[in-house]
Amino acid sequence: MGNRGRRLTEREKRWIVGLGLGLFLVLFVLVAWYAGRPLVAFASEPERFQQWVDSQGLLAPVLFMGMVILQVVVAVIPGEPLEIAAGYAFGALEGTVLCVLGTLIGGVLVFLLVRRFGAQAVEVFFDLEKFRSLRFFQDRRRLTFWVFLVFFLPGTPKDVLCYFVGLTDMRLRTWILVSAVARIPSIITSTVGGSALGMGEYAFAAIAFLAALAISGLGLLAYRAICRFHERRES
Repeated sequence: MGNRGRRLTEREKRWIVGLGLGLFLVLFVLVAWYAGRPLVAFASEPERFQQWVDSQGLLAPVLFMGMVILQVVVAVIPGEPLEIAAGYAFGALEGTVLCVLGTLIGGVLVFLLVRRFGAQAVEVFFDLEKFRSLRFFQDRRRLTFWVFLVFFLPGTPKDVLCYFVGLTDMRLRTWILVSAVARIPSIITSTVGGSALGMGEYAFAAIAFLAALAISGLGLLAYRAICRFHERRES
């Protein structure tokens, strides 16, 4: 009876948080190794993926969204193969919707995880110095603008940046809006190519993929320019 109302000490709280993060790290590694690699390999074979979608019936969209959510949370899994597979199996429109919903849910889960555990949840997976070096995250007055722009540009490391957004002062409802809208262009560039591939329009698919590659390259250059701009302004 005497211990039932005892409050946890700060040391005990740190142990609990550390244990929770440790378990999450183990789960993260296991999922990345045992689910991530086969997932990418599976999605990289459009015909095989189409057969799997057909065999799942009405469950296929739900299961696919689960794959996308997993890919966002386990940020080291590339998202492009899934987006191409979505366009191939579901068509450009439905594939885009499923990818947008999946990345939105995954992004919100990551945001809430970081808000719950703070910087400790991030530094388990990523170097916090990288976050500190991205000065646009420190621009509180125009934070929403910069985050939207970075997520809008194709080619930027969006899934990793999801973890960093949780360390900022951005409100959850703002993050939901940014995450839902800003990713659409980069997703469409992949799903349209996948859809063309599924319809046998190989020339158009090749053009779409080359255009997506070029746009991603330009987006990456723009992202680096944004980072350099903030570095010069802070120096």
